Amino acid sequence: MKPKGLAARMAAALAASAGVLVLAGCGIRTTTPVDAGAAPSRVPCEVSEGSVTPQAQQQGVPVRIYLVCASQLESVDRTAKIAEEKAVDGRREFAQALLDELQQEPSSSEQEAGLTTYVRGPLVVAAPRRSDPAGTLRLSRQPEDLPPAALAQIVCTFAESRAAATDGAVVLGGPGDYAPRAYVCGAGTKERPEGVVPTLDSLPTPSAS
Repeated sequence: MKPKGLAARMAAALAASAGVLVLAGCGIRTTTPVDAGAAPSRVPCEVSEGSVTPQAQQQGVPVRIYLVCASQLESVDRTAKIAEEKAVDGRREFAQALLDELQQEPSSSEQEAGLTTYVRGPLVVAAPRRSDPAGTLRLSRQPEDLPPAALAQIVCTFAESRAAATDGAVVLGGPGDYAPRAYVCGAGTKERPEGVVPTLDSLPTPSAS
């Protein structure tokens, strides 16, 4: 006959084993965190129509520039303060008008939409040099020294306007002795404006007069 103390200990052990089996049979599993991705941005990146003054009521020429929103480039319609004849015949004057718009602080409605600009002044467009390729626009600062996002804004704004040289390429130089470079605005530039703006391998060959 077994001692009562030993029998009690054996009964307790059997009960514990049965409890483990019951839990295993229920299929209880530990939960793991689920990666649902980044939280969706609440920034609209688009100015509501009601907050924009119709361009017909504004003095100037309708233009389209690129601002930064949610780490991407977004197009914005503006009215540049430039005479129509200069906008058509004077490519450098038109480029300066676009650059002036990029240097302006976004309006209250644009700020509410999450739009901002990285282009800071003073920044002006100078005349090309005699040895520059045709269509060159010389800036008062070296393009490579500008913040990548600012350069992307300038390139994409110029590329989709009459300020472009040929085939949508933008030929930019600076005040130094460095040769101008041709920039293009592709989808990658708009999606990652803080990355490196791609350049073309060749420049327009005719010299600017």
